[in-house]
Amino acid sequence: MRKPIIAGNHKMNLTPAQTESLLKELKNNIANYGQVEIIICPPFTSLAIAKITTENTNIQLGAQNVHQAEKGAFTGEISAPMLKEIGCDWIICGHSERRHIYQESNEIVNNKIKATLNAGLKPILCVGETSEEREQHKTNEVLQNQLKGSLAGLTEAQLQTLVVAYEPVWAIGTGKTATPNDANTGCSFIREQIANMYGKKLAENTRILYGGSVKPANVKQLMSEIDIDGALVGGASLKSADFTAIVKFNE
Repeated sequence: MRKPIIAGNHKMNLTPAQTESLLKELKNNIANYGQVEIIICPPFTSLAIAKITTENTNIQLGAQNVHQAEKGAFTGEISAPMLKEIGCDWIICGHSERRHIYQESNEIVNNKIKATLNAGLKPILCVGETSEEREQHKTNEVLQNQLKGSLAGLTEAQLQTLVVAYEPVWAIGTGKTATPNDANTGCSFIREQIANMYGKKLAENTRILYGGSVKPANVKQLMSEIDIDGALVGGASLKSADFTAIVKFNE
């Protein structure tokens, strides 16, 4: 059985003090809840206080981005070893906002995943199609290209900790949510592609999340689908009550 993951991506929201306040509330609600893996991804500026606040709980820490180099003259960037030392367990790689706003190519995402793995951290690879690509019936082509490009040169042995998040771009922050069937279809196709690339065993063990306006009202339906192993939550992760309800979707 693949253990579900509920990950909260705070994006560019919450100061360190606000992050601390939110996590103190979450600790009271979910710190000992063991039915799902819980990951919080605050901004870089909140990582240190988030680590301190979640110490000795089952809440894991993730970063929203990473630079592909280990060190160097890259003003404003953060490396994987820095994130490792501050206490991160996970790094989101290739989020659609990085791909589309900052023009990150599959090659860049691939190098970021390699940097993540080289530092002993675990990658959450995001893939997904735009509304235009969906209307042109290119969803599978886009997902296939993003998976192949982002995972190029990596072996099955290296990808034991890989998590993939299917995030249709048209559903992120728009209030639009893919139907549970549509979301599962995307996740199922991703699993098929992993099987084609690396074999059935890795595909069966890889956890695939859905992201795109996940809320307390729709999480249970989404999680009932066979190939959806969790959620990458945006706006709802900024509210303690909402994120708690999503984490405890089975209750």
